[in-house]
Amino acid sequence: MVMSLAILFLRVYFSFFLLPSSTQAFAVSTYALICSAYVWLIIKRLWTPVYIMSFGCYKPPQNFRVPFASYVEHCRLLKDRWDESSIQFQEKVLSKAGMSQLTALPTSFHYLPPRITLQLERQECETVLFAAVDEILSSVNVKPHQIGVVVSNCSAFSPTPSMTSMIINKYKLPVDVKSYTLAGMGCSVGPLALDLAKRVLTIHRNKYALIVSTENLTRSLYFGNERSMLVTNCLFRVGGSAVLLSNKWADRKVAKYKIMYTARSHMGAIDMCYRSVYQEEDANGTVGVGLSKDLMKSAALALQHNMRILGPKVLPLSEIFLYTLNQLKVRFSAKGEAKQYIPNFKLAFDNICIHAGGTAVIRAMEKALDLPFKYSEPSHMTLYRFGNISSASIWYELAYEESKGRVKQGNRVWVVGLGSGFKCCSAYLKALKTMDMSCSSQCWSDTIAELPVELPSTSHHCH
Repeated sequence: MVMSLAILFLRVYFSFFLLPSSTQAFAVSTYALICSAYVWLIIKRLWTPVYIMSFGCYKPPQNFRVPFASYVEHCRLLKDRWDESSIQFQEKVLSKAGMSQLTALPTSFHYLPPRITLQLERQECETVLFAAVDEILSSVNVKPHQIGVVVSNCSAFSPTPSMTSMIINKYKLPVDVKSYTLAGMGCSVGPLALDLAKRVLTIHRNKYALIVSTENLTRSLYFGNERSMLVTNCLFRVGGSAVLLSNKWADRKVAKYKIMYTARSHMGAIDMCYRSVYQEEDANGTVGVGLSKDLMKSAALALQHNMRILGPKVLPLSEIFLYTLNQLKVRFSAKGEAKQYIPNFKLAFDNICIHAGGTAVIRAMEKALDLPFKYSEPSHMTLYRFGNISSASIWYELAYEESKGRVKQGNRVWVVGLGSGFKCCSAYLKALKTMDMSCSSQCWSDTIAELPVELPSTSHHCH
């Protein structure tokens, strides 16, 4: 196709020399201008930039707060749901989870017994997402009718009409809006949704895209005694985010970030990884999400694969050379003789936001990437203040870095999601301006001055 167009352009160009000399110069100049404009349009379409205009994070009200003592007392009042050993196990997990007494649970849990109804599931979803979207719309000069793409993600809750339909109905989005609802994809889907929206925006010109992320705790609360399924009750808390993207070149002046690269790794073909986070019935027929002992191993495999995709695009040449040299050494050495070289990603990124799935997950990533506390601090503090908020956690972490004044113009930001499947999805963002609390999500406004806090060195094996 390209060769045919080139031949056609050349034929037209040389045909101008058959014209009278008085008109040749004008014809050639006009033709060159048309060709230049055509080439520019092709380049513009092929290299469409996608910007993050703003993002918002839901901040639960004080009456949603559930201190550990209240949670345990609540469980003891429901002895028909949990036996004493299960309650003690949950108490132990909470004490080692790296979470504070400020984390929140939805309205449904505050009833005795907890009310698990479709109405309350929908209410939780709407409360969280509408607040996050409202925060975005109040911070940018974009009206709802200008939004052309909506992507939602939530693992446990998949109502009819869909979550994207909730957003479309609430904000009266245009009838030609493109909507995508992602379900059952776990905590890694934050960067994955970013990748999907980016791909859609490279096709549809001059559009805004809205991504909403949450997890529905009303739907996913586990009323059983299987320990591998009880951990999620202890870690997951109320939270959600909304992100507004644009592919308009003019928006670079007001956007916060430019999406440089995205990388997705899915280890589902490996049985161990596929079943590491698995929803099923326990021995009594109660549905829950179980976390296997192979979870950390699955996360490590997914992260390694993801780094191999992203590494060549972001690492300095010296690190690529050392890694390539090491791979050759590993390949031609006896098994176990040569150690794997882990590239120094601290040379590639200024800010790193790793999914706050649990203290053990964050510690494992610190060890795997040789990260000092300053890089994992946003993950630890998000877990501490809000708990595991699933796919939305990376945006709370980025808001933490902004609120601390650590995101400067030109900074390279790496957001990493890890979740069921097993998947690792990440994105490289470039900061287009220096940010602080005044232009960041207000979810940290009441606690940022007191953070970070000192964390215990021990941790429980958590998702």
